[in-house]
Amino acid sequence: MKRQRGAALLTAMLTVTLVATLAAAALWQQWRSVEVEAAERERAQAGWILNGALDWARLILREDARAGGADHLAEPWAVPLREARLSSFLAADRDAGDIELDAFLSGQISDLQARINLANLIEGERISEPTRASLARLFELLGLPAAELDTLAAQLLATGQRATPDPQAPLRPQRPAQLLWLGLSPATLKALAPHVTLLPTPTPVNLNTASAEVVYASIPGLDLAGARKLVAARERAPFRTLDEASRQLPAQGTLLTPVRHAVASRFFEVRGRLRLSQYLVEERSLVQRDGLDVRTLWRDRGVADEADGRR
Repeated sequence: MKRQRGAALLTAMLTVTLVATLAAAALWQQWRSVEVEAAERERAQAGWILNGALDWARLILREDARAGGADHLAEPWAVPLREARLSSFLAADRDAGDIELDAFLSGQISDLQARINLANLIEGERISEPTRASLARLFELLGLPAAELDTLAAQLLATGQRATPDPQAPLRPQRPAQLLWLGLSPATLKALAPHVTLLPTPTPVNLNTASAEVVYASIPGLDLAGARKLVAARERAPFRTLDEASRQLPAQGTLLTPVRHAVASRFFEVRGRLRLSQYLVEERSLVQRDGLDVRTLWRDRGVADEADGRR
């Protein structure tokens, strides 16, 4: 009898253990499904909001083109969007009850023609000496090794369109970050990043938006003090024509050319940053504007670091 009671007790304990194990497994599976569904919903919501932010930026640029004139930093497109709360727009089903989601959106439109375009470095099957000279001035100003500029120019030339393609040539980069492929060190790229860009076609530098460093590098014969003077002059009144900019230079009308300098732009970068619950998502887009036609050439999206916002 004692043996039977012991066996029954052991069976009961095993049954309870099995039931508890199965219940825990079912609960874990349910929790995992809920987490996956929540993450997928937040990913979709982030995509919708960032798509809307990009469309909004394109609309701003289109309206700016409709007004015409020069592009400068006092225009509406140049005003950054401070972080704004968007929780009220994220309820997927308002009839399901109150949904509390914290979401914050910020963003900015930047003129990429405020930078030296590395695409200008290649003219057909040769290196453009004026652009190389501008970059040499920039490298010297920033204290960067000239040897890396020589390597960059040679590698960019190797990626160009040639009559006889070289199968060993590196792929042509599409983003400035990909210049590491062409021999730039991370330290050099970090220092250059605010001053250079890589666009699909050659472009002039917009003197209404360029930094003093870029103005100095892009105008031969101009010193850094003269570049800062030009930047200060445009802050008082943006340049409407190249002639107005030329009047701020020591040698009027001799240093600026429409091929290398401008007061309007076609290429812009749109940055969107969304803080949604525990996620921080950033998107960068390259936008080309030709008249009222504003189209997106590429988009990069990734999860950012909460600490510093870097992806």
